Amino acid sequence: MTSLRELAEKSNAWPFQEARKVVQRLGGKVPAKGYALFQTGYGPSGLPHIGTFGEVARTTMVRNAFALLSDAPSRLYAFSDDMDGLRRVPDNVPNREMMTAHLGRALTSVPDPFGTHESFGHHNNARLRAFLDRFGFEYEFKSATECYKSGAFDQTLLRVLKAYDRVMAIMLPSLGEERQRTYSPFLPVSPKTGRVLQVPIERHDEAAGTVMFRDEDGTPTELPVTGGHCKLQWKVDWAMRWVAFDVDYEMAGKDLIDSVRLSGEIAKALGAKPPENVIAELFLDENGEKISKSKGNGLAIEEWLAYAPRESVSHFMFQQPKRAKRLYFDVIPRQVDEYLGALEKFQTQEPAAQIDNPVWHIHNGRPPSEKFPVGFGLLLNLASVCNTEDTAVLWGFVERYAPGANAKTHPFLDAMIGFALAYYRDFVKPSKHYRQPNEAEREALEDLAAALANLPRGADAEAIQNEIYAVGKRHPFADLRAWFQALYEILLGQSQGPRLGSFFALYGLDETDVLIRKALAGEALA
Repeated sequence: MTSLRELAEKSNAWPFQEARKVVQRLGGKVPAKGYALFQTGYGPSGLPHIGTFGEVARTTMVRNAFALLSDAPSRLYAFSDDMDGLRRVPDNVPNREMMTAHLGRALTSVPDPFGTHESFGHHNNARLRAFLDRFGFEYEFKSATECYKSGAFDQTLLRVLKAYDRVMAIMLPSLGEERQRTYSPFLPVSPKTGRVLQVPIERHDEAAGTVMFRDEDGTPTELPVTGGHCKLQWKVDWAMRWVAFDVDYEMAGKDLIDSVRLSGEIAKALGAKPPENVIAELFLDENGEKISKSKGNGLAIEEWLAYAPRESVSHFMFQQPKRAKRLYFDVIPRQVDEYLGALEKFQTQEPAAQIDNPVWHIHNGRPPSEKFPVGFGLLLNLASVCNTEDTAVLWGFVERYAPGANAKTHPFLDAMIGFALAYYRDFVKPSKHYRQPNEAEREALEDLAAALANLPRGADAEAIQNEIYAVGKRHPFADLRAWFQALYEILLGQSQGPRLGSFFALYGLDETDVLIRKALAGEALA
């Protein structure tokens, strides 16, 4: 019998493809540090958005795949670059005037505009960690401020100082002429103002481990590069982290292709091998623009989880990481139903197909076995037709459709009903617009009502769907798509909708008849 490891070695699922690169890098051995190290990076200059968290979800999937392919232990660092200077005040925070006075200071030295944490950096770090904990990720949080000030980076910082000229030779060709004149890999922290300074380094002393620069008031100042007195420019900083931690794998967004290349060259200049990585495509907002922490466009994790279960977020992250995807509220229903479909399919698949299924990677090989008689899209449309925000109303229909199902036996379905009602209230209800049927559509609706009346009350979704098809074919619609669109617009008040056979079976044939009769009588369906 073929083992799971043997199946994973041949799997085309992208987490296994990535994990195999780490296995090959290690040569089948446990590295000297005792584990394979995966890293994700976070810049806490703005409030976290869901794209930031996608890195952790995807990297965890690769790490889990690695665990099946290798006997080597592994660890995951979630690194926050919280010693970076605040360059601009984000648009989506309170007390923006107060923050303006602290521009240039390290994020962990900027007061928290929300008034809940020691600093703005600490606030955003807490938001990141709350997300990671909520999803049950196994990780070790690393703070740049703590690593710099504790001396954890000291030895590697001295290696950067020793390789100063080689690092400059790598970086300068990537910069504009004006920036070349002022660039230095080291950013000294002003002893007088606490600002992280982007100033020329006038002299660097390898033996003393110091750099000389002019402080903001023009005073010549010498500082050690160790102990948190200096920070590195981020591309150099990224390479320094790879070397200091001996990172084996880190993902990066498409906008960082050039940074990955330069940081890789710097890591080599420091005598180390850069980690394996994959370049992931960007997340886009509803207008097709890159989501940004400072702009606050796209979605926050809390916003997604107000309308859908957390598994749906992981499903979204699993799908085609090398393809750009819109990340907005309208993607949520489809992600929930695709997750449920993958979960149902998993139960009957052979092991070779199971490890390629998204739910294997979402649940690390142990997906739940709860059955789902009703999908999220159907629940949304049920809420829409019933025009309700009451979970008991929806459960009444579900219990009749699937005897034995209730909130206790199907807790995930109960949660989905709550999510569906919330999504209906905020996104579906405000945009619903019913229209009256024209003469041809009236005749087809009359025919449909008669056809459904002739079905037994216990008819299944497939039998109902066949009748809907047959009615559409008997009437002069351009095609069946036009017939279904007419039904959606007239009966549901929207341009698209669920598989109507399934929906009418859930809603009930008698209730569907009343719905059609109201539409024919011109009564308000909203």
